[in-house]
Amino acid sequence: MRRDERGIALIVVLLVMAIVGIVGAEFAYSMRLEASAVRAYKAGIVANHLAEAAVAQAMREIAAESTLVGEDAQGLLTFYTAARLPLPHLPREKVDFPGGQFTYRITDEEGRINVNSSPPDRIDRLLQVLGLDRSVRDIIGDSLQDWRDTNDEHRLNGAESDYYLGLPVPYRSHNANLESAAELLQIRGVTREIYDGVAETPGLVDLVTVRSTGQVNINTAPPAVLKALGLAEAQVVEILQARRVLPYAVVPGTFSGRGLGFSTQIFRVEAQGIVDGRVAARVTAVVQKRPGTPVSVSVLEWSGLR
Repeated sequence: MRRDERGIALIVVLLVMAIVGIVGAEFAYSMRLEASAVRAYKAGIVANHLAEAAVAQAMREIAAESTLVGEDAQGLLTFYTAARLPLPHLPREKVDFPGGQFTYRITDEEGRINVNSSPPDRIDRLLQVLGLDRSVRDIIGDSLQDWRDTNDEHRLNGAESDYYLGLPVPYRSHNANLESAAELLQIRGVTREIYDGVAETPGLVDLVTVRSTGQVNINTAPPAVLKALGLAEAQVVEILQARRVLPYAVVPGTFSGRGLGFSTQIFRVEAQGIVDGRVAARVTAVVQKRPGTPVSVSVLEWSGLR
C-alpha cells in the first residue's frame, strides 16, 4: 500500500471512530434522558398515590363520631363531640408513607359563600371586603349572573358567549350554575390574583363554594365571609372570640336571619404527595359526610394536579 493510500485509510479510520464516538455519546445522552423521564414518571405515579392516601386519611377523620366542627388555636379544622369535646387530630403534615410522604388540609366547605345561591349584594360585599374597586365588582357581579342565567342577553357590565368567543382561547358561557369553584376563572373580571389571593388578602378559592347547602357555618367562616353576610366588625370580633373557646352549638338569636348555621357535612380536602422532599402531586377533593350506621363519606368533586 502506497503512503498516500495509508494516509487516506488513517483518515477514514479516524472519521469512523469520531462518528462512533458521537453516536455513542448521543446514545448515552438519550439513555440518561429516558432514565430521567422514567424516574419522573414513577415519582408522579407514587406522588398521586400518596395524595390519594392523604385524602383517604382525611376521610377517616371526617367519618369520626362528631357533631360539630371548629378551628383550634393553630387554625386547624377540629371535630367535636356533642358535649363539645375536641377529638384528637390524625397527623396531617409530612406523614411518612411507603414511597414518600403526604400532607393534607381539611376545611369546611360550608364555612364559605355559595356563589350559586347567594344574592348579588352578598357577592358584591365579599368582593368589596377583598378590596376590589366598584368597577371591577360590577363586572364580576354582572358576569357571574350572566354566566348562570339561561339566556344570552348580557347585563350592563356582564358578558355572554359573544364576549368569551372573542377571547384567544374561545369558549361559551355556561348558562347554568357553576359546577366547581375553579369555574370562576372563566368568568369575565376574575383574575388569577383575585381567585388565588395575594399577600395578606385571601382569594375567592378559600371563600366560595358551589357545594354547600347555602347556610354558612358560624364556627368556621373566615372574617371575610362573615362580613359578606352583612355582619358589622364588632359582631365579627364577637364571633371569633367566642368560638375560640368553644364552638357554637346553636346560632345566637342576635345573629339569626343572617344565613348562619352551626354544623356541616361537606368538607374540602387539599392533599399533597411528596417524593424525595418535593411536592410532586396535588389533589383537591370535596367530600360529604352521610350519617348512618356506619357513617359514610362520599366524594362530590375531585381534581388533581402534578
